[in-house]
Amino acid sequence: MSETSLVVHAGPDLLAQTVAARLLVAMVDAQAERGTASIVLTGGRIAAAVYRAVRDLPARDAVDWSRVDVWWGDERFLPTGHPDRNETQARAALLDVLPLAPERVHPMPASDGPDGADPEAAAARYAAELAAAAGAAELPRFDVLMLGVGEDGHVASVFPGHPVGGAAGSVAAVRNSPKPPPTRLTLTLATINTAQEVWLVAAGADKAAAVRTALGAGGAASVPAAGVHGVRATRWLLDRAAAAEVRPVS
Repeated sequence: MSETSLVVHAGPDLLAQTVAARLLVAMVDAQAERGTASIVLTGGRIAAAVYRAVRDLPARDAVDWSRVDVWWGDERFLPTGHPDRNETQARAALLDVLPLAPERVHPMPASDGPDGADPEAAAARYAAELAAAAGAAELPRFDVLMLGVGEDGHVASVFPGHPVGGAAGSVAAVRNSPKPPPTRLTLTLATINTAQEVWLVAAGADKAAAVRTALGAGGAASVPAAGVHGVRATRWLLDRAAAAEVRPVS
């Protein structure tokens, strides 16, 4: 049975530090159990802080980074190296300093990639990459899938009221996103919910209303953040400002 937990930290810096430590422990445990670990990254200001914290923690050396698979939950459909791409952010904050196996790093396609400016073809390409990594299974195992929570309650690039919320398949193209840039790629909600653990990480008072709605009765009908869950665990990891409208606050 899936466990849902809520942990509140004093501020964004402490939140980033503790999420980073949790992530390292989760990868070490996965490697002890199966020999490998698989994580799904997100973007945003708190995600970047988490990646920098992982980079700076001495415990990062407890992970065998050559046996870590890195995926992304969503991406802005922009050229390779564009500063607004989640891949660019993650590489600058963390990935470029780690001894990762290049073939185990799986960025979502860019708009200057082999599919050009066709996001549907790019989504299909990433879906095929997921399937190839899965072997006999439908999808690869994700040990930890991290999500930010938007002010409107969106997760990955699944926005409230947008048709992508009901998309079939493992990966979807997003057109006419309500948040720029308008064209994106995203894992579907069904794919997100195959992860062993889903972590929803949010900091700041601008996230408080979305967190309250997602954790409240009937939230799943209002915001995508309420509709995601891990197979084993769903962890809400917040700072006090983001948790200000949730009761009780620990």
